[in-house]
Amino acid sequence: MAIETADLTLDCLHMMCPMPIVRVSKAIKEVAVGKTLLLIADDPGATPDIETWARRTGHELVASEREGKVQRFLIRRTS
Repeated sequence: MAIETADLTLDCLHMMCPMPIVRVSKAIKEVAVGKTLLLIADDPGATPDIETWARRTGHELVASEREGKVQRFLIRRTS
């Protein structure tokens, strides 16, 4: 994943549900439409939570990757 291309990075390491979703919901408003947000999390439930959040809000989950317990999600703001 091209981390350096993210317009904003949100570090949610050591935060458990629901905090990564709460934080990403606020942070996505800080980037312009069409720009990207990189979420870094280690909550085991982050993947289904972020996928559901993106589907419900209409934002695009561009990519996701896992390295050990750390997960990275690149999200594009669509509206």
